[in-house]
Amino acid sequence: MHQRLFTATWVLLGIASICVKVHAGQKTLGNLLEGIQPLTQELPRYSYLVATIPLLPKADQPMGQQLLASSEAELGLYSEAVRDFPLRSRLPSDLVPPKAADWQAVDAVDAIVTLARDRRIVMVNEAHHDAHTRELTLALLPRLRAMGFTYFAAEALDERDASLMKRGYPVSQSGSEYLHEPLYGDIVREAIKLGFVIVPYDADGTPQEREDGEAENLYERVFAKNPEAKLFVHAGYAHIDKQRGRLGPVKPMAMQLSKLSGIAPLSVDQTDIREENPRSEVLAYNVFKHALKKFETIQQPMLPRPGWGPGDVPERPSMDAYAGIIAEFHPTRAIVLLHDSGRTPWSARPTVYDLSVILPQANSAPSDYTQGAIQLRIDNQRRPVMPPANGGHRPDWLSLDGQRVEVPVDTEFCARKFPCLVEAHYAAESAAAIPADRYLFLQDAKNVLYLRPGSYRLSTVDVDGDTLNEQDIQVANP
Repeated sequence: MHQRLFTATWVLLGIASICVKVHAGQKTLGNLLEGIQPLTQELPRYSYLVATIPLLPKADQPMGQQLLASSEAELGLYSEAVRDFPLRSRLPSDLVPPKAADWQAVDAVDAIVTLARDRRIVMVNEAHHDAHTRELTLALLPRLRAMGFTYFAAEALDERDASLMKRGYPVSQSGSEYLHEPLYGDIVREAIKLGFVIVPYDADGTPQEREDGEAENLYERVFAKNPEAKLFVHAGYAHIDKQRGRLGPVKPMAMQLSKLSGIAPLSVDQTDIREENPRSEVLAYNVFKHALKKFETIQQPMLPRPGWGPGDVPERPSMDAYAGIIAEFHPTRAIVLLHDSGRTPWSARPTVYDLSVILPQANSAPSDYTQGAIQLRIDNQRRPVMPPANGGHRPDWLSLDGQRVEVPVDTEFCARKFPCLVEAHYAAESAAAIPADRYLFLQDAKNVLYLRPGSYRLSTVDVDGDTLNEQDIQVANP
């Protein structure tokens, strides 16, 4: 993990707390998990995390940040989620970055479809807090269905929702909190619409028991019933690995399923080489840190020191493996790299998964943290949070390659009380359905939702979960 950016977050929020006297006892990670368990609505869960994470000991704060990042993704704060949990992959020490002289960038969906022609299991992974890693699965669903894949398995689903396929869309009780994120909801909708048999498969237990249980569930629910079946699996992180490595001594789900079924999966990774710590956000932090040098507090200027002249500029962020590949290939869509000689796909760990998918940058707009934190009113106390990431701009990938259009939204009905949630539900679905899109306003502002043409209920919801306004809207074809 990038401890530096975690530190930046708490330095900024700590400054904001100078004028905010909050007297509360320290919380443990166990307290945090116990308190969040009964909170089933997304906004109360976010508010609880914002209020509680600063009370955790330093060693537990990264876990708290992971929960916060997932919550932010559920609420449409996609850039904030990536910024606030800069999870860093430990890549192989002998990794040789691909060069354009030897590798050709091709469309990831087309490449995977070609590689899947002789396969009966395709697995794609995601980073749970980074919904950009869900776009690929959504794009693959119709292509794989046309190739005869009839089963779709998603880690976030709960087998207890027996009415899911008949209903046609997921609700808040259909699975884990990950499913509450709008794009994950659309993945399940699309799979049902295309006629896939939906397969929940997650399991509990120790790390090895969970991997074994997932593999056994997939085998029993698919191949034991239909030995000739074709299965598409959407999983998290290293569950798709065909060998031990990223999970230490634990044998991953894909490895165990291959042993049970005798079928070698096509394993597609999106999490090793990813925009895990946007360079624009690191630069914004460095600008903030540079400005901080010039102030003793947020109110009292400091006397200039040697070396603080016009030539003293903020440090530029270093280039990681992802940034290097982006600079080499300049992708504007998800890509796979094929070797010029044998058309073999590039994989950062070729013995563990078959290919690496590289997503284009999603967070390149400049942010400004020099004005300090935003103060939210939660539980009748002021709670500091980081300002919007990516300059407040929602990622362009949310258009889904032009399938969704921008619908302007603002804080008109928020009554100047924040946080305030604006969300759109498909008009034909119940209020319990996972929304088509949503955005959490942290301050008075304007932004956009990304919606397909059609009819929606647009709602504004306050921090207590109460609906402040609801209206029907029609989104026209672009």
